[in-house]
Amino acid sequence: MPKRDYYEVLGVPKSASQDEIKSAYRRLARQYHPDVAKENPKAAEEKFKEISEAYEVLADEEKRQRYDQMGFSGVTPDFGPGGFSWQNFTHMGDLEDLLGASPLFRQFFGGFGSPFGGGGMSGAPRRGSDVELTVRLPLSAAVHGARPTIEVPRSNPCADCKGTGALHGTALETCPECHGEGQVRQVRSTGFAQLLTIGECPRCHGSGRRILDKCPTCHGSGRLSSVERIELNVPAGIEDGAVLRVPGHGMASPLGGSRPGDLFVQVEFEASPHLRREGRDAFAETTVPLATALLGGTAIVPTVDGQAQLTIPAGTQPETPFRLRGEGFPRLGGSSRGDLIVTVHVEVPRSLSGHEKELLREALGAPRTANGKREPLFRRRAS
Repeated sequence: MPKRDYYEVLGVPKSASQDEIKSAYRRLARQYHPDVAKENPKAAEEKFKEISEAYEVLADEEKRQRYDQMGFSGVTPDFGPGGFSWQNFTHMGDLEDLLGASPLFRQFFGGFGSPFGGGGMSGAPRRGSDVELTVRLPLSAAVHGARPTIEVPRSNPCADCKGTGALHGTALETCPECHGEGQVRQVRSTGFAQLLTIGECPRCHGSGRRILDKCPTCHGSGRLSSVERIELNVPAGIEDGAVLRVPGHGMASPLGGSRPGDLFVQVEFEASPHLRREGRDAFAETTVPLATALLGGTAIVPTVDGQAQLTIPAGTQPETPFRLRGEGFPRLGGSSRGDLIVTVHVEVPRSLSGHEKELLREALGAPRTANGKREPLFRRRAS
């Protein structure tokens, strides 16, 4: 089924403020949550996901600007090849404010398959940490895209102990510090009031369990290090320094039962000694002999794809810019390319033979003196 415009999904105009967008999402989220719309929970689940995708884009100023300029193609790199999933949703706090720490909220996170574990709820599984990498590509990848294979460090649950860190996965007991809750509460008096603080249990690190005998394979860590090789999809038109998000390819959850973190890859392009990029246009320079500038000819100039032939018309002046259409960079998600602007420098000879000077004077029409000799082309100014 084709996607609907995000503004249409939330029922707001394109000029809507952030408060109006948030208000619309809260209203629709209450209406279409599967636990509320019990007549057709499957359809409600799809609707709930649709409005959450729209809110994920429109509630973020940067994503909203890209969507307004380029449509769905402007936000595709944020979601990955499979499109939007709950792993991409970053507004868990808004849902928690909406549904509260109630059984409805717990059921949403536990049974609805969302990735927002750990949102302040006691005993909730923690999401794995994110991984950040940088990949360097040739400038041509900004035009044609690329699919480089990158190596991502992973930390996976130990198979021998099932990620528990305990011998055979069973040498565990309930943590005596937090009594299995994974959190500890501290109360301290501040004048006439009492301050309650809730934090992760320092003994079991939030797991609620304590290891009796460590697993010899992972030495009690519950994880084993490895390297994953994945193919990264770099779209054509991407800017230097842009960051691509690959959901689910970060570190595994330290406690298991929750989703891994995400992989964030910053794309850097190798500097070219001959080309400079400004938006969709490329800039280059070339130098031609004086004769070519005077009489016309051709010059070979560098391009993103290699080289191209530039026609130099007769009488070309120094520092003249020439435009080669379609030899620049595409817009992200677009097919048309910008232009290549080439600045032409003219090489003036430093010295000429007498015969060459005479020929040049003759060609340029320098006037003759009384004795029949040609006047110099340039007179030295008296000091």
